[in-house]
Amino acid sequence: MAERTPGISAAAVTDIADGDALGPLKDREQVARRLLESSARHSFDPDTELDWDAPPEEGKWYWPPELVSLYGTPLWRRMTEEQRFELARHEAASLASLGIWFEIILMQLLVRHIYDKPVTSAHVRYALTEIADECRHSKMFARLIERSGAPTYPVPRLHHNLARILKTVSTTPGSFACTLLGEEILDYMQRLTFPDERVQTLMRGVTRIHVVEEARHVRYAREELRRQMRSCPRWEAELTRVTCGEAARVFSVAFVNPAVYTNVGLDRGEAVAQVRASGHRRDVMQAGARRLTDFLEEIGVLRGVGRRLWRSSGLLA
Repeated sequence: MAERTPGISAAAVTDIADGDALGPLKDREQVARRLLESSARHSFDPDTELDWDAPPEEGKWYWPPELVSLYGTPLWRRMTEEQRFELARHEAASLASLGIWFEIILMQLLVRHIYDKPVTSAHVRYALTEIADECRHSKMFARLIERSGAPTYPVPRLHHNLARILKTVSTTPGSFACTLLGEEILDYMQRLTFPDERVQTLMRGVTRIHVVEEARHVRYAREELRRQMRSCPRWEAELTRVTCGEAARVFSVAFVNPAVYTNVGLDRGEAVAQVRASGHRRDVMQAGARRLTDFLEEIGVLRGVGRRLWRSSGLLA
């Protein structure tokens, strides 16, 4: 049975009275209770929800062609249809690999966030619920890679080790800003994928589950980032702007592992150069980031050096 939301305390009224460009902040405990209620109604077990034994469907994509990195480039036009299908399959595996890497980082950041907080609070209980969601998502992505027949695509060693530093030194607002960076762009692409009947049924099922459950994670991170940017010291807000911008730059580089091009018989250097020059690809990535960059603009994250780093990432229109 869903837990009943209690009346707002005097402390919460004071909290709600504080706000930013988006208006009054919401009570942290009320937000968490609503998210817990949503989790109770709309959570999925991918092991039983999806048909993992069904064979791949002939003539169906693993990723919508318009979202494949080379779509619309001169190289794409020279590729055979078989190569295009293969590239989509390998890019789907690359994105799933990136998702696992990112979610493992996120789980560690969430554990750090709640370490000193009241263990019986709804805020902490929801964080633990989200960690459980991310565990299921990581296992789901790993199983998807295996079923697709494509290899795993780990991020470059440099980015892997940079994440070790991030997990150690990230501020609380920096952690939530990086969380949103990883969640919202993939969410945009997955919302285009799960209703697309050209795409493999298994992939559509995976993206549907991820979209439904990630919507709660985005809400939690947005509410907490707004609160943190209002209350943190000036040095922490400035550090958050810089680290978020640097994370955007790394994320844009690591989004698709260039080994996918080699594995489908393309020249890696030529493929990477054409992706960087592609207006279509730039538009796709900026469209995926737009809701996030609008939000970060409103709460004061996109300023100074951080804004310049976002510009250099190519994600900021």
